[in-house]
Amino acid sequence: MEKRMILALVLSFFVLMAWSFLFGPKQGQGPSKKEETIEKRKITTPEPVGIATPSPSPAIPSEIAQKGDRIIPKIEEKEIMVETPLYMAIFSNIGATIKSFKLKKYHLTTDPDSPLVELVSMENSVEDFFQINFDHQSNMNHEKIIYEVNEESFRLDPGSPPRDLTFSAITSGGVSINQTFRIYPDKYPIDLLISLSNNSDKRVEGNLKAHLKNLPPEKKKSYYAFSGMALLLDDELKEIKPKKMEEDKYLSGRIGWMAYESGHFMTAIIPDDQSKGSFQGRLLPSGLLEGNYIAPPISLESHGQTLSSYTLYMGPRDLSFLKQLGKKLDLAINFGWTDIIAKPLLYTLRFFNQYVKNYGISIILLTILIKILFWPLTHKSYKSMKEMQKLQPLMAKLREKYKDDKQQMNKELMALYKTYKVNPMGGCLPMIIQIPVFFALFRILGNSIELRHAPFLWWINDLSAPDRLFNFTFQIPFMSPPYGIPVLTLMMGASMFIQQKMTPTPGDPTQAKMMMFLPVIFTVMFINFPSGLVLYWLINNILSIGQQYRIKRAA
Repeated sequence: MEKRMILALVLSFFVLMAWSFLFGPKQGQGPSKKEETIEKRKITTPEPVGIATPSPSPAIPSEIAQKGDRIIPKIEEKEIMVETPLYMAIFSNIGATIKSFKLKKYHLTTDPDSPLVELVSMENSVEDFFQINFDHQSNMNHEKIIYEVNEESFRLDPGSPPRDLTFSAITSGGVSINQTFRIYPDKYPIDLLISLSNNSDKRVEGNLKAHLKNLPPEKKKSYYAFSGMALLLDDELKEIKPKKMEEDKYLSGRIGWMAYESGHFMTAIIPDDQSKGSFQGRLLPSGLLEGNYIAPPISLESHGQTLSSYTLYMGPRDLSFLKQLGKKLDLAINFGWTDIIAKPLLYTLRFFNQYVKNYGISIILLTILIKILFWPLTHKSYKSMKEMQKLQPLMAKLREKYKDDKQQMNKELMALYKTYKVNPMGGCLPMIIQIPVFFALFRILGNSIELRHAPFLWWINDLSAPDRLFNFTFQIPFMSPPYGIPVLTLMMGASMFIQQKMTPTPGDPTQAKMMMFLPVIFTVMFINFPSGLVLYWLINNILSIGQQYRIKRAA
């Protein structure tokens, strides 16, 4: 039984190692080609078709251009620069959309001079990143609307009152649309109030339709951090990976929010009226992912008016920020089957970091806390291993006596364990109880914005990335770039070797050989894991060595 358990553990970690090499991220590379393109892209003005605007409209000059049999007005796009202590945004009056949204507190790499994180990843596409339209009978061609806007550009300083950015237009069907974005200086959420007025003599029926479009995120960008479209449907999280959007997705029900997630960041549209709506997701021919939220039907009588309110969140996937929003957006942070363990661990890490201001030290404190909680169990396990060592001579005699009768040998061994009150599985328990915590930390380190680019000491400047001392130009087997000396990983392997030397040797030679290779297997496996995870395992090994030494001296 003990042999099967050890074999199962080793095979499990082999599977994890294979997953890491095949699907893990390629760390240490500079900004991607996509990100560089975003930094350098030129803004392309789409050609409006069949538009109607209020008169007079300062956005439309009097000159016109001839194209085929149509006369199309030349439209000068108006860009509105908005800056707060948290972000810099560029709004456009064509479609009341957002053309750029850069987060001032987050960079692409650990280099403070690297470009800011840009949430609008459209390259040179003429598509709109974000837009809310009123789809009705006279606007079935989805014409782009040119809005008048009440601001040129503005900046909000800390402590400033919120400021409204209002876009106004009249559609070709005679519906007045006012979209007011309320910008706050000290938080990421933006309030959006949409007012519809029917200026025609006929009743108008339609739906407000919100869409998000973005380039699919790069593959292997981070461990376990979800990327793609997500929504809260009937209080249940739905995550749709880009590959699954190659075929159109249709979902309906009570939609709490719709979001585009890219690793540690997200853009979400949250309707205040969470009545039954529908979601459409697809991969466009242009290569962009598109998610559409279609609100419940609206019926506007002649000269009638209606108001709809939304919240637009563009920022980090920070659990505290999302909880403060109070819109169930924190459900977007999902740690899978480890969620029940991972979130308490994350809250504990955040608690420690409030005082030590270093997530590496916080991981060490968390490891000590976990070790204290499991101390009685591991203490009992190590004592069981010690007792097993005393039985080795008797077990060797039984194996020799019943070497030709495996079934009888197992019966005699179990009777021996029962007589001396020894649990043959006791020696495996210390490793087994660490596995859920290990996987939970694995998800936290890859999924949590708190650990992104979080420094520890000296060369370890990102606890969510593998540790590398120096940079080599040549490749190293089993190592993903950047290439360098994995000092922390080698220390972890050495601590496992010392711990193994202090552990009673199994009586079975096959088990002994298998255990001898474990430090090498773990060192190779951990070489591409986040340095924060390696730090946890290293500190845990050191504490286990101390515990075993104490038990050995007391024996």
